Amino acid sequence: VQLQASGGGLVQAGGSLRLSCATSGRTLSNNGMGWFRQAAGKEREFVATINWSGTTTSYADSVKGRSTISRDRVKNTVILQVNDLKPEDTAVYYCASTGGSIFYTDTRRYVYWGQGTQVTVSS
Repeated sequence: VQLQASGGGLVQAGGSLRLSCATSGRTLSNNGMGWFRQAAGKEREFVATINWSGTTTSYADSVKGRSTISRDRVKNTVILQVNDLKPEDTAVYYCASTGGSIFYTDTRRYVYWGQGTQVTVSS
């Protein structure tokens, strides 16, 4: 199973980014999916997660209200839209998949991980 995250880049504060996670090798359309991020010198932290059907989501308080996670089960992709970006959003963003249909906010529950995409927000 491979997860490929893309869509990162350099953006000014207040801007938006749309991160995409494509899966290959085996369908993960029945698995919970999540986005995490890791800033330099810090631990990896939860950002957003979605269940297998896309009907239930959860967000970290730091991005709640300005982020949306969604998925296309046919295309095997998961999208994270982040608006009103702040310098503190600067990090490497990773997509990941759980081993089952429900979602978790705990990184330890995730089995498959992508390589990450860098997001840098300038003030």
